[in-house]
Amino acid sequence: MVRSGRAALRRDTRRQPMADASKANPQGVERLGYLGLGLMGTPMTRRLLKAGYPISVWNRSGGTVAPLVEAGAKRADTPRDLLANCDIVFMCVTDAAAVEDVIFGPEGLAAAPGAGKLVVDFSSIHPDAARKLAARLKAANGASWIDAPVSGGTKGAEEGTLAIMAGGEAANIERARPYVLAMARRFTHMGPTGAGQTTKLCNQVIVGCAMAVLAEATRLASNAGIDASRLPEALAGGFADSIPLQLFVPRMVQGIHSPPLGHIATMLKDLDTVADVAQATSTPVPMATLAGQIFRLAKAARGADADALEIYKLSATDR
Repeated sequence: MVRSGRAALRRDTRRQPMADASKANPQGVERLGYLGLGLMGTPMTRRLLKAGYPISVWNRSGGTVAPLVEAGAKRADTPRDLLANCDIVFMCVTDAAAVEDVIFGPEGLAAAPGAGKLVVDFSSIHPDAARKLAARLKAANGASWIDAPVSGGTKGAEEGTLAIMAGGEAANIERARPYVLAMARRFTHMGPTGAGQTTKLCNQVIVGCAMAVLAEATRLASNAGIDASRLPEALAGGFADSIPLQLFVPRMVQGIHSPPLGHIATMLKDLDTVADVAQATSTPVPMATLAGQIFRLAKAARGADADALEIYKLSATDR
């Protein structure tokens, strides 16, 4: 009998982290919210609706809210109301200033009771900002935080094939996992708060440089008189083959920029953050620095909201 009691106690102990994480909703049915319904937020929310999860939504501009409400989401009046009526709130906004505003601005998330609640931030921001915002929110209302930037663009958001890298406590990661995997193919715990953002910076070093290099190779092919649209076919299976090659080159050649895979300003923001973290950690990043300057030129030439792949147009003679 004693052994049986101890076994039951061990089972209860193993379950305890999830029970604590869900104490705001003891029935265990998580009420979800999504804040920031832009290029990524809208299709990610649709993935959650398609999976049958109850979800409430909020966005600064109302135009993107109505179609999701028609699809079955509930409308929240403010970020505060969203967290007050949800157990897990996902968000994806432009930058750290926007994240801070929806948390600590008027009627922000911090104004709602947060004990037992979880905020999962899909935005790409500085790792230091993620750590500071997470600590401030915890002190303000007790809510927990996962920094979980995404990779895969709008196509990945629509198809549920995103790669998401996360920083935070292991119990919170596991709590969010089933919902995140309705929106993503991969959800990897990289370490404590801020680790997800640092991993995303590594991702952006690779993607930003790939965009710049593929634009260069595609222009070389075109100027040399070969059909640049056949590069993905010709190089498939070789060392140069990659998802960026297969996805980016056709869009560059055909001038497909709507909907954008990502804005020039977003890539530049991330590469500038790479440079800042590299300086703080004494890490040489010559290729990422060059890519950042190319995107800075693209911003001046094409505009901040242009598709990042419009860097290909920088080398066009008729641009």
